[in-house]
Amino acid sequence: MPEKVALVTGAARGIGLATAKLFVEKGWLVAMLDRDGAELAKAVSYVGQSASAFDCDVSQPDDVARAIPDVLARFGRIDALVNNAGVADFGPIEETDFARWRWVMETNLDGVFLMSQAATLALKETKGAILNIASISGLRASTLRVAYGTSKAAVIQLTKQQAAELGEHGIRANCVCPGPVRTKLAMAVHTQDIIDAYHDAIPLNRYGTEQEIAEVIVFLCSEHASYVTGQVIASDGGFDSTGVGLPALRG
Repeated sequence: MPEKVALVTGAARGIGLATAKLFVEKGWLVAMLDRDGAELAKAVSYVGQSASAFDCDVSQPDDVARAIPDVLARFGRIDALVNNAGVADFGPIEETDFARWRWVMETNLDGVFLMSQAATLALKETKGAILNIASISGLRASTLRVAYGTSKAAVIQLTKQQAAELGEHGIRANCVCPGPVRTKLAMAVHTQDIIDAYHDAIPLNRYGTEQEIAEVIVFLCSEHASYVTGQVIASDGGFDSTGVGLPALRG
């Protein structure tokens, strides 16, 4: 039986990199896509010989149109597409001009649409899986997230559309919504007040790890989840169950 192939976008760092590494540990081959070529090269060397790098900006239709044939030429198939690439942008509604809004939407939402559409034919052939990364901010409103939260809410709905339409072809589509995760970026921008507030608001009293999110992603792409589609899984330590946003995040 041929080795399965996962395509992971935004794979140069963070959750994408952790996911690529876990796929390899589970015996998959991995196509790692990112628009940061230098960081991607480092990431691929870290993941190992079962992974290959592909420079791609998922917000650009021409890049996506080139990337899928390149992945198929290298691996011959795609069994799972993980739409992880995204940008984080937080600011008040009145300071979010249209250029800033579009900058968020073109990667977080347009990129998911473009990659999924481009990979659909290959996924039909393998009866594969689409796994979209949204956010807890797509499930619950909070301050400073008018573009980011809206983009992630749209990804959740897009996932359900994909599940409804592509299920007859054997393609499953699911969505993971990470809560606060202890990434280098988060730790660099979260003040101690925000960290303490998150710990107080999350039932498990801590941030998640990139590895914990990757475990959920890889499970949903695997045969262990063969009857799971159209689902939105919050991997958030229980944060979604506990109410509204954090006072510490308000201006």
